Amino acid sequence: MDTKTQLGKLGLFDAKVPRYTSYPTAPHFNRDVGQDQFTSWINAIPEGAEISLYVHVPFCRRLCWFCACRTQGTQTDAPVAAYLETLKTEIAMLGRQLARGVRLSRLHWGGGTPTLLSPGMMSELAGAIRDIAPFTDTTEFSVEIDPNEIDAARLDALAGAGMNRASIGVQDFDEQIQKSIGRMQGYDITRHAVDEIRARGVKSLNADILYGLPHQNRARITESVQKLLSLNPDRVALYGYAHVPWMAKRQQMIPSDALPTPQERLALFETARRLFLWDNYDEIGIDHFATASDGLSVAQKSGLLRRNFQGYTDDTAEVLIGLGASSISRFPQGYAQNAPATGAHTGAIRDGRFSTTRGHIFSPEDKLRSRMIEMLMCDFRIDSTEIFREFAIPAAELQAMLSAVERRFDGHLKLDATGLSIPLEARPLTRMIARQFDTYEMNADGHSSAI
Repeated sequence: MDTKTQLGKLGLFDAKVPRYTSYPTAPHFNRDVGQDQFTSWINAIPEGAEISLYVHVPFCRRLCWFCACRTQGTQTDAPVAAYLETLKTEIAMLGRQLARGVRLSRLHWGGGTPTLLSPGMMSELAGAIRDIAPFTDTTEFSVEIDPNEIDAARLDALAGAGMNRASIGVQDFDEQIQKSIGRMQGYDITRHAVDEIRARGVKSLNADILYGLPHQNRARITESVQKLLSLNPDRVALYGYAHVPWMAKRQQMIPSDALPTPQERLALFETARRLFLWDNYDEIGIDHFATASDGLSVAQKSGLLRRNFQGYTDDTAEVLIGLGASSISRFPQGYAQNAPATGAHTGAIRDGRFSTTRGHIFSPEDKLRSRMIEMLMCDFRIDSTEIFREFAIPAAELQAMLSAVERRFDGHLKLDATGLSIPLEARPLTRMIARQFDTYEMNADGHSSAI
C-alpha cells in the first residue's frame, strides 16, 4: 500500500479541519468577553511594551467569488471615508487606554482592499496610528495590495507612511480559472505593481497563490507558479481554496463540478511545492515558502516561528490588537473580537465604546494545548523539554497525551523520550494531528480529545 493510500485511510481526503491560526478557533469563541474585558486587557499592557496592530478595511470595488472574508462592495468613496472616521475614533480610544511608551512591533492593513483608500486617507490613517504607538527601528508595516486597485499616488502615500512589506494576492494567472472565481488579474498588471512597489524602496514582497481552484490542473498551476517565481517574491503563501458556499454565498457562483478532487488537490499542492523548493525557497510550516534571508526562514531556523491570524509570523509581540469591524485581538489573557457587521461596529465606536462582542478567556489547559498545536503547525514536532519548561504538566500526563495521538495515526508518527514528531511523508496530516489536541473541536464531534 503506497503512502497516499495509507494517509487516505486516515481521513486525509475526507476530513474538514481548521487551519489553526488560533486556539481555540474563532467558531468556538463565546459571549464571555465584551468591551469591559477588552479594556482591562489593554490596561494590563505594561509601559514601554511592543504591540502589533491589525487594521481591517472591509471594502472592495468588486467581490471576488472565491473569497470568504467579511467584505462589502462599494463603487464610491463615501462609505470608505465614513469608515475611516470610525477607525480614527477607535484608534484614539485605544490610545487613551494604552500605557506610556507603547510602540509598534508590527502593523498590518488587510481586508477587503485597503488600497482602495485614497492617498490622503492612507496618510490620515497612518498618522493616527503613529500618534498612539510610534514605530521602532525594526517595525514591519505591511499592506495587502490589489494590483487592480493601486496607482503611483497611493504607493507614494504608503511608502511615505513607512510601508516596508507589501502583500499581493495572485490566486492564479490562468484566464479561465480567473473567470471562474470572479478575479481577473493579468500577469502584466501584477508585474507592473511589483515593479512600482520595489521602485519605492519596499524590498519585502509577499504573494498568495491558491490551489484547488476550478479547472486547475498540474500544467496550469505549474505555469502560474513559474510566472509568480519570475516576480521573485520573498515569501509565498500556498493556500488551499476552501469551498464553503453555505457560508460564503458568493461562492455559489463558482462551478463546483469543475473543482479538483481531494486527491487532485494534493497533487496540485505537491506540484507547486516542488517548484518552490527547486527555486531554493525554504519550506515554512504547512503552506508557506520563503527565501533564506526572509524573517520567516530566520525564525524557523532559530525556533521562533509562530502562528497567528495572518498565518505564519516571526512577530514576538505578546499582544495583537485588531482594529475595525470583525477584527480579532490576541492578549496573553485571551481573544477578543469586534462586531462583525460594519454598522454594529461603527455604532459602538460612535457611542464611545469598543465593539467587542465575543472572544475567549484562556484557561491553563488552553495555553498548553495552544502551544502544542502551534509547535506541530510550525515545527512538525512537540518538544517535551520545552513543554515542561513552559507548563506545569506531569510527565505521565504529557506522555499519555502524546501516546494517544501516536496510536491514532497507526505508526505514521514518531514518539520517543524527546517528544512527538511528524515525519516528512506524514506532514499532509499535520492539521488532522493538531486537531487531536483540540478539546473544542473533538468534543463538538462527540469524540474525546487526547488526554
